[in-house]
Amino acid sequence: MKLFSKKEEKKTDLQKVEERREEVLSAGRKFKYPLQMTKHRIVINTILIAVVVIGIIATSFWLALYKFGMTDELLFRMTKFIPVAVAKVDGEDVRFSDYLMFYRSSVQSIERQSSQVDNESSIDDLRSQYKRAALDEAEKYAYAMKLAKEQGIEVTHEEIDAEFSRHLSVGGVERSEESFMKIIDENFGLSKSEYERMLYLTLIKSKVETTIDVTANETANKVEQMLASNGGDYSAVANSLGEAVVYEETGGLVSNKNIDGGRATEASKLEVGGQTGKFISMNADGFYFVKLVAKTEGEVNFVSIKVPFTEFSKRMENVRESNGIVEHISIDTGEEK
Repeated sequence: MKLFSKKEEKKTDLQKVEERREEVLSAGRKFKYPLQMTKHRIVINTILIAVVVIGIIATSFWLALYKFGMTDELLFRMTKFIPVAVAKVDGEDVRFSDYLMFYRSSVQSIERQSSQVDNESSIDDLRSQYKRAALDEAEKYAYAMKLAKEQGIEVTHEEIDAEFSRHLSVGGVERSEESFMKIIDENFGLSKSEYERMLYLTLIKSKVETTIDVTANETANKVEQMLASNGGDYSAVANSLGEAVVYEETGGLVSNKNIDGGRATEASKLEVGGQTGKFISMNADGFYFVKLVAKTEGEVNFVSIKVPFTEFSKRMENVRESNGIVEHISIDTGEEK
C-alpha cells in the first residue's frame, strides 16, 4: 500500500509575518511579567520603608516632647507647624508651641549664664520652675481664647501692628524695628512673628478681661467719676474704695522706661499735674489711672490707681478645681502645685 503525505499549503507573506509576530510576543512575555512583578514589589517596599521612617520620626517627635520634655530649637520650630497640644483647658487645646515660646523666652537669660554657674542642679531646678510657669501661662491664654470664641471677640492684624508700634516707643524713646527686635532677640530669643504671637495672646486676654469683668468696669467708672469731682485726689479715691483698687506712689523720680505695666511711659507723656484717662496695663491685668507729680528728661514721679481684673482668674480657678485642666506632660518642680 502506497502512503501519501498531504502536501503542505503554501503560506502567504501575511501569514508568515503574523507567525513571526506571535513568536516575538511569546518570547517577550517571558520577560514582561517577571519585570511587572519586580516593579510591584519595589513600589510596596518603598511604601513600607516610607511608613516605617515616618513612624520612627513621629515616635521620636512624641517621645522628645511628651516623654523627655525636650525644649530645643528644632522641636520648637516643628511645633509651630505641627499643631500638637501640651494640655487641654475646659476642652480647649493648649498649643505646644505657645508653651515652648513662653518657656524659651523666660529661660533665655539663665541659658546664657549656665556655663558660668557651677551648681548645675540649681539651673535644672530653675528650668523646671520656668517650665511650670510657662505651662500655667499657656493654659491661661488658651482659656482666654476659648472665652473669646464664646464672646465673639477677635484681634485684627491692624490691632497687633498698632500694639507693636506702641512697644517701639516704650519709655518715651522711639526705636527702629530693627533695634527693638535686636533687644527682643538678645533678651528673650524671640523672632518678630513670635513676638507678634505674644502680642496677639495678650490682646485677646485683655479684651476678654474687659468684656467679662463687670465689677472691674463698674469700679473703673467710679474712679473716673470720683477723680473728676475731687480735683484728681488719688489718695482720697483709694481710701474710699478700699480693697477694690490698688494705690501706689513712686515716692520720687523713677526711669520713664520703668517696667510697670506702662504707667511710667504714660506718665512721661503728661505735663506736671496732668492725668491719664483709664487705660489697660500692658500685661492686661487691670485698668490704670496715672497722675504726674514731677518729671525730668528721663525720669518721672507719679501716683497711680489700679483696678485689677479678677473675674478671669476666678473662672480659671474654677476650671482647675473642677479638674477641667488635663496636662499631657509631667513637670517635676520638687513641690506640689
